[in-house]
Amino acid sequence: MTDLFDHRQVRRAFSRAAHGYDNAAALQREVASRLMEQLDYLDDPALDRAPPQVVLDVGCGPGHASIAMQKRWPKAQVVALDLAQPMLRETAHNAGGWRPRFLGGARPHAVCADARALPLRDGSVDVLFSNLCLQWVEDLPSVFAGFRRVLKPDGLMLVSTFGPGTLHELRGAFAEADNVQHVSAFATIAQFGDALIAAGFKNPVLDRDEFVLGHADLGELMRELRTLGATNANLDRRRSLTGRARFARAAQAYEPWRRDGRLPATWEVIYAHAWGPQPGTPIRVGGVDEVQVPVSRIPIRKRT
Repeated sequence: MTDLFDHRQVRRAFSRAAHGYDNAAALQREVASRLMEQLDYLDDPALDRAPPQVVLDVGCGPGHASIAMQKRWPKAQVVALDLAQPMLRETAHNAGGWRPRFLGGARPHAVCADARALPLRDGSVDVLFSNLCLQWVEDLPSVFAGFRRVLKPDGLMLVSTFGPGTLHELRGAFAEADNVQHVSAFATIAQFGDALIAAGFKNPVLDRDEFVLGHADLGELMRELRTLGATNANLDRRRSLTGRARFARAAQAYEPWRRDGRLPATWEVIYAHAWGPQPGTPIRVGGVDEVQVPVSRIPIRKRT
């Protein structure tokens, strides 16, 4: 699959944003909170599940979800994984004031790695959590195949991402200013669901929310996006600074959207949870179903 995103730019943007990220990340924290409510599935007595031993937070950012899950399961190994090393330093800083309740407990273990190439063993993860990371991945079937690889059978995966309605006002305003795409393209909820099914996940459930945040002007919105690291990462983006004239035209085109004195910015959020399938469940790769079966499950006929 041809890359749509410049992943080095994604790393640079979030590295630069790491120190000030929390100051602008109210929406990200709210989405994480809603996603984490679904962890209550694991407390259902009908499931009769043991507490997770290994928990993976993909795209952990400053680590608040990792720390919350470590508190929830003090004896678990929580792996906080992010593409940007400065974000992992923020995770360590944020975890510094917490002490586990039980002897033998641990703080999240930081790993700098790409969500597209997880450096974990097959079938090693009980809970895989990823909040607002996958919008920077163009090949969802491939990344979900990787998630499935590391997830144990019947392990729980919880993910969220931005949908195509995100920042549609900003996209439309800049379309009036020039013919260059200024907002990254995001997958639809149907594409998200298709990728989950292709990877063979069990019982996927998808949902969506829409948040509308108000801003004083276009400059304030753009500063917030830079603080969050949510800049345009498309490979075909304009590499030069947006000129004053183009910015002024975009700002003027945005004005008709103003309501109650504020410029709205819409964020469409897609949530999904699913369960790891049993070994041997097909993964659809390039239109072909591939089946991986552990060697231990392959019968061997002895010669007589």
